[in-house]
Amino acid sequence: MRFNGLRRAVLGLLLVALGLAGAAQGPRLNPALPLVHVDNGPNSAAAQKAHYVVLVSLDGFRWDYAERDHATHLLAIGRQGVWAPEGMLPSFPSLTFPNHLTIVTGLYPEHHGIVANSFYDPARHARYAISDDKAVTDGSWYSGVPLWSLAESQGMRTACLFWPGSEAEIAGHRPTWYARFDAKTQATDAVLQARIDDAVALLKLPDAERPHFITVYYSEPDHEGHKYGPDAPETRAAALKMDVMVAKLKAALDKTHLPIDLVVVSDHGMAKVEGPWITLETFADLRGFETVGPLLYAQSEEDRQRVYNQLKRVSSQFMVYRLKYVPPALHGNENPRMGDPVVIATGPYAIRAQAPPTGKPDLPPNAGAHGYDPKLVPQMKASFFAEGPDIVRGKTVKPFENVNLYPWMAHMLGLQAAKSDGDLNILSGTLRDNGGPAPQAAGEDKVEPKKE
Repeated sequence: MRFNGLRRAVLGLLLVALGLAGAAQGPRLNPALPLVHVDNGPNSAAAQKAHYVVLVSLDGFRWDYAERDHATHLLAIGRQGVWAPEGMLPSFPSLTFPNHLTIVTGLYPEHHGIVANSFYDPARHARYAISDDKAVTDGSWYSGVPLWSLAESQGMRTACLFWPGSEAEIAGHRPTWYARFDAKTQATDAVLQARIDDAVALLKLPDAERPHFITVYYSEPDHEGHKYGPDAPETRAAALKMDVMVAKLKAALDKTHLPIDLVVVSDHGMAKVEGPWITLETFADLRGFETVGPLLYAQSEEDRQRVYNQLKRVSSQFMVYRLKYVPPALHGNENPRMGDPVVIATGPYAIRAQAPPTGKPDLPPNAGAHGYDPKLVPQMKASFFAEGPDIVRGKTVKPFENVNLYPWMAHMLGLQAAKSDGDLNILSGTLRDNGGPAPQAAGEDKVEPKKE
């Protein structure tokens, strides 16, 4: 009897040791996509009881691609849950980084600070560009509280398998797990699949370690839309390729048998560019200006007013405003990073402040582009599909602004949302609880975002 008891004790210790060893090894990640781990501690008891949200972005997946190209898997998600058959409205400007930050902060670009993919900050005397790793990973450029920072602050672990801003410490937090973006490898077949493998591996972690909010970003079909145009066979093929990737991800998530709400969105649409470059310096003297793309930054009020006077009424292809008079509906009249004066295209035209310096090639505009006001260029509208245990079945929604995704997803996670430009009531009818009171994950006070 003593021997049997001793044997059971030794076996128990061995199993514990093996368990600890397994835990120390962490998740079985796909080597094609290594993740950075931040020790944010375990999930709180309340967070462990919460449901899961997996947020997927398909860059440049225009609102009508799914029906146009017969993306059967995305349409099935829409039928099983909710979707926006007439599209979701991106924030202005309808560019990649501004809208990805809007989706996860609920703030218009002028409030979260990333007003374009590249811009100049007159207060910092510095430039931000999505190609500049130092700027992208510097949290001081960003305002607001991204969903991953919100969750981490309330005791809930998160993971970002790519998302603009996720490599920076914002509002005091980084995701518990995140991937470093590599433009050279992120679109390879191996890394496309690795996003799925890593998401599932993280969801197999013990309850105390498992992330409840996961982002997954795919750069297609944006690349093809730019290069070939939105109607090209290459763009249609890329859209269907992403439809298959979403199907693979959903099948893998379903096998976990966890209560996961899957949300698939895009940041903006895509339009066929009309005509050649419109170069602002042909209409106005921009000497002494800082310029980034079409954005104009003067050194004096005199220069701002002078160039405004030179640009107004010179072309039907753009409107020009002094910053404070940008139409309120665009939510772009508060942040100096927008430039002054502000030039806004009236259609899918390629506008730049200056031509390349002498000796550098002057290439024609891309076949497809975005960044326009979705009310003037409806091809800018984005996609929205969602399905899961917290979402009603078989419902469609009219076009809505993407700032409203933030309080909606925070509610599904049981988080107390930070103050934002979004409103839970806009999408509350898509929720099984109709957006009723939700418990706070960790009982912490509401976090107020800093605005620029």
